[in-house]
Amino acid sequence: MKKFLLIIILSFNFTLSAQKLPKGFVYLADVDASIQKELRYLSNNNFIGKPIDGYINNCVIVSKETAEALKKVQTILNKKGLSLKIFDAYRPQQAVDHFVRWAKVLNDTLMKQQYYPKVPKSQLFNLGYIASKSGHTRGSTTDLTIVDKKTGEELDMGSPFDFFGIESHPFYTNITKKQKENRMLLRKVMLANGFKPYDHEWWHFTLKNEPFPKTYFNFPIQ
Repeated sequence: MKKFLLIIILSFNFTLSAQKLPKGFVYLADVDASIQKELRYLSNNNFIGKPIDGYINNCVIVSKETAEALKKVQTILNKKGLSLKIFDAYRPQQAVDHFVRWAKVLNDTLMKQQYYPKVPKSQLFNLGYIASKSGHTRGSTTDLTIVDKKTGEELDMGSPFDFFGIESHPFYTNITKKQKENRMLLRKVMLANGFKPYDHEWWHFTLKNEPFPKTYFNFPIQ
């Protein structure tokens, strides 16, 4: 009897922690569990320096079409001993609103030296680093890199994820030949599988035929 009750309790807790996603969205791990993840906005390791609103659990959520396309990319990289690593994917509007509130508090510069050492915080809006709307909120944009499966190390891209500066532009020239090759490897495999790049961030890609091109969602990541 006690064992039976324990099963009921565990099942009840699982139900509480699970989330029914909107139609058209999936957990990436249900499509390809081999794709690695490090949700920066769930941690303190991001340009604000604290967890971001709407990030509750360590799971990657994307549109179904995006998940299938990422699976194709992962299959190609796996043959080279490599893997995708996701930093961010679907992002709720409440997280974007958190970014906007933070950007308006000019004396909150905890992570400046790491993420925007050369950019005045007052210019983050004008330069396009912070905006009131994000493609991530539509569910088909991903921020990602490539990892060497043998070493577990990220390939050297010449600048870190979310670094605000020209150094993060995909075709920035003042980096090594190998760093350029790594950026182009990521870019080439993403473009070949239906994604379009962003001009200012080597890590940022959006599915060309995204299913929700005008809808901005706000359900939490859990």
